[in-house]
Amino acid sequence: MAVIHRTTLTPTKLELLASWLPAQPWYRGKGRQPELARTGGFRLDDPKGEVGIEFMAVTDTSGDQPVTYQVPFSYRGTPLAGADDALIGTTEHGVLGQRWVYDGTRDPVLVAQLFALVLGKAEPQMQSTSDTPDPSVIARFAESDTLAEIAATTATDDPNGTDLLVATAPAGRLLTLHINRVLHPGQNADGRALGHVTADAPLPDGTTARTAYVVVHARP
Repeated sequence: MAVIHRTTLTPTKLELLASWLPAQPWYRGKGRQPELARTGGFRLDDPKGEVGIEFMAVTDTSGDQPVTYQVPFSYRGTPLAGADDALIGTTEHGVLGQRWVYDGTRDPVLVAQLFALVLGKAEPQMQSTSDTPDPSVIARFAESDTLAEIAATTATDDPNGTDLLVATAPAGRLLTLHINRVLHPGQNADGRALGHVTADAPLPDGTTARTAYVVVHARP
């Protein structure tokens, strides 16, 4: 399981995001510099122990109303080949040294573990505590017994979020894993969904509400 080090990051993840977020098509604060705070999320483990995986909720308070975004991060000790466009930035970790921080929707390790989570084959972990499962993160999928693994995947961003088109093996099913980049606290998956991942998202009064982070649909 992933070990959470109590150490420094220079620059911090929020500092990296403050530069990266405004260029994303789903960012709502066009023309404004974000003012960010971490407000939720969870982690997944890389079975090989090489890649850090985190799904972070960050709230931007730069506008009239707070907006909470979901950013799946992957952290690597060396650059990910062919993923320059997905690089959020590099940071110096007080224990691990230089780390390359990616938009994890383009990282095959993160996508594979997210798919495993949807199928009930990966256990979500607490965001800030080592070796501790997070029971508040719930994954559901209607047909997990019929799928085995990912054969191919492509990622597409639009103003509503990120769609991961996944081709599965051996059945050859096509699924879309929609990453809700803007989190609407209390929003559930729609009735057509085959599955979902839900976790807590912050409300303006300081409480939280169960919210769809990821929604799974079948593709024809």
